[in-house]
Amino acid sequence: MTVSTHGLRVHRGPQLLRAAVELLSSMRFAIALLTVICIASIIGTVLKQHEPINNYINQFGPFWAELFRAARLDSVYSAWWFMLILLFLVISTSLCVARNTPRILIDLRTFKEDIRAQSLKAFGQRAENRLAETPDMAANRIGQLLVSGGWKVKLQQRHASADGKAAAGWMVAARAGGAHKLGYIAAHSAIVLVCIGGLLDGDLVVRAQTWFNGKSVFTGGGMIADVAPEHRLSAANPTFRGNILVPEGGRGNVAILNQADGVLLQELPFTIELKKFIVDYYSTGMPKLFASEVVLHDRESGEQVPARIEVNHPASYKGVEIYQSSFDDGGSTVKLKAVPMAAAAKPFEVEGIIGGPSTEITNGKDKLTLEYAALRVINVENFADGGAMGSGADVRKVDLRHGLESRLGAANKTNKPKVLRNIGPSIGYKLRDAAGQAREYQNYMVPVDAGDGQPVFLLGMREKPEEPFRYLRVPADEQGSMDGFVRMRTALGDPATRERAVERYIAKATDPKRPEMAEQLRVSAARALALFSGAERAKADAASQGGWQAIAEFMEANVPEAERERAGTVLVRILNDVLFEVLNLSREGAGLAALPNDEKTQGYLTQAVLALSDAHFYPAPVAMMMTDFTQVQASVFQVARAPGKNIVYLGCLLLIIGIFAMLYVRERRLWVWLTPGGGASGDNDGRDTSATVATMAFSVNRKTLDSDREFEHLKHKLLALKKEEPASP
Repeated sequence: MTVSTHGLRVHRGPQLLRAAVELLSSMRFAIALLTVICIASIIGTVLKQHEPINNYINQFGPFWAELFRAARLDSVYSAWWFMLILLFLVISTSLCVARNTPRILIDLRTFKEDIRAQSLKAFGQRAENRLAETPDMAANRIGQLLVSGGWKVKLQQRHASADGKAAAGWMVAARAGGAHKLGYIAAHSAIVLVCIGGLLDGDLVVRAQTWFNGKSVFTGGGMIADVAPEHRLSAANPTFRGNILVPEGGRGNVAILNQADGVLLQELPFTIELKKFIVDYYSTGMPKLFASEVVLHDRESGEQVPARIEVNHPASYKGVEIYQSSFDDGGSTVKLKAVPMAAAAKPFEVEGIIGGPSTEITNGKDKLTLEYAALRVINVENFADGGAMGSGADVRKVDLRHGLESRLGAANKTNKPKVLRNIGPSIGYKLRDAAGQAREYQNYMVPVDAGDGQPVFLLGMREKPEEPFRYLRVPADEQGSMDGFVRMRTALGDPATRERAVERYIAKATDPKRPEMAEQLRVSAARALALFSGAERAKADAASQGGWQAIAEFMEANVPEAERERAGTVLVRILNDVLFEVLNLSREGAGLAALPNDEKTQGYLTQAVLALSDAHFYPAPVAMMMTDFTQVQASVFQVARAPGKNIVYLGCLLLIIGIFAMLYVRERRLWVWLTPGGGASGDNDGRDTSATVATMAFSVNRKTLDSDREFEHLKHKLLALKKEEPASP
């Protein structure tokens, strides 16, 4: 026997298509898609989106960071698989609507008046009664009552069959609450509309242009005007969402669309000119309002349209919404002065533009590139109990085994209520070495009183952008400058000055009657001062360059542990007194009067000693302090063309209507079978033919207490049934 497979091939295609349609339009498939979308949305909410890869590496480790990037979990809502799920959800829901809508519409037009009279007895909610009127009169009366109650009614007169199996009579068929099924159509159509709107307003259209229209993502740097056309999208692009920075007094007409592996440039049909940027602050220095007064220049007609853009009050032109996103620096000019932080460093002055060209600086053996990163005129910090930038402790009470983080750090370890204060302008910059490695710095222009009465300059530094700044606190002298600290540091590095300071200390601290103690004290003071300055670190086998860390390492290496605490206390006191002499010698060298040994001087000396100690760990030869600036502000606008917005709004409206209809509208159907007094079977048995036997049945899609009450009401109203009276004794 020969079997031909040709017929199988012919019919296999339609069968597979039918099976695919059945799968896509099934409720289980749609619920599975919605479940995956919910899980993806949870991931997109919990996991921060569009963060630098280093942030994920620091938080989760290299393996998980690479996994997140490969699965696009760091950009869930623009991931290809998320868009694909939305597309399948649109197809699935559309098929559901297409398959069920015709049946729903047919059912809405059907009264089911052909139901058999005998079938009414199977309904759970039914009633019977004898009416003192003819069937046609009863049918018209009942129909009018139902119509007046908002029901749709159809009357059907039936004639007796020849075989006598079907009786003559009237069937009253009524229905109400058809909006319940319309709610199904509205709710499912709403899902389709919302998904279509989301796909239109996402970056699917933008990506399609990189796939099919010859566009590619730009990964380089440079000026916007120099970017090639293949990285630019036309002003006729139907949907996009990007950012544009416009400096005060400047113009911009190209938005930047961030992509996973670079950027695309979006040409706008108009040019934004920022006339004035307005920002108001609260008393704490926090921004209260920022707005932009702009002029929109049409690139085709040259029309000029003035507008004011505020947060939550965007401007709209040619289908593009312009939102006030944030504000930034627009190219402010800054003047900086280099403060030496190393022995070989020299002071100098430079002038630059924020975000502008960098400056090559050579200081000693270091060749660095100075990059002007940011100017912040307003800085609000927490000063509760010293706050995020509190000062260090008294050097006389320093625990030599305590880490430097208690001073050279954020020190924001307080749970006290916040005390916010504006501490003035700051300059942010980067110093990049010859290998290309850069450290970021943030230095404040004016000294800050952290609450202990001693103003300090805050010099911030961090190795990586995701780390918090750690601050070196340099005390301000009586002139409000860092000159006193620089002079003291220079004097500390001079061997002759250190020797003179030791001799002055010996002259004040030793008893003339005990000259044998002077030499021993001189050796201890000279060794401590040399260690602290970093001059004797090799002899002391100390790994640190100097400061309190060098003292601590020397004590651990040369003093027994049992005597370490007592010896350390004595050594710290000696060193503090010798450093007081170094301070006054530095002032004498500058032609200034010596400072008295009072509480105010000790406060300054305490902070200066801590700063000198921590300066050994400062990773740059100089600290750039801002002496003057000319601010130029800029607005950051978000520009968006979102044709799917109105579709989403319509979808939301339909969703509300649909859910309301499905939850609060009950579909009800009612049948009343009316036959002459002989009964449902049609036999008269000699009774009054003007009487009518009425059988009523009630059906509802969702049985509730309200439906029970409605049935009781209809039963008494239509069939004139009254509540049973209690029997008399």
